[in-house]
Amino acid sequence: MGIHYDYKSTRGDKAMKKEAKRKARIQQRRAKKLNNSSKDSEKDQMHDIDRPITLEDLTNPDKN
Repeated sequence: MGIHYDYKSTRGDKAMKKEAKRKARIQQRRAKKLNNSSKDSEKDQMHDIDRPITLEDLTNPDKN
């Protein structure tokens, strides 16, 4: 009988903990997604369209 008596009295606390845990996971996913998207935007820089592509542009890894 003790387990049934305890269930209703702690149900609200358990629900609040579960909701807080879920929100924390969502927050972590959003932060991770923002970090990944900022890294991708740095990598995806395009070559200037108005300039012709030269051999130096293709072979020099240090040049942006």
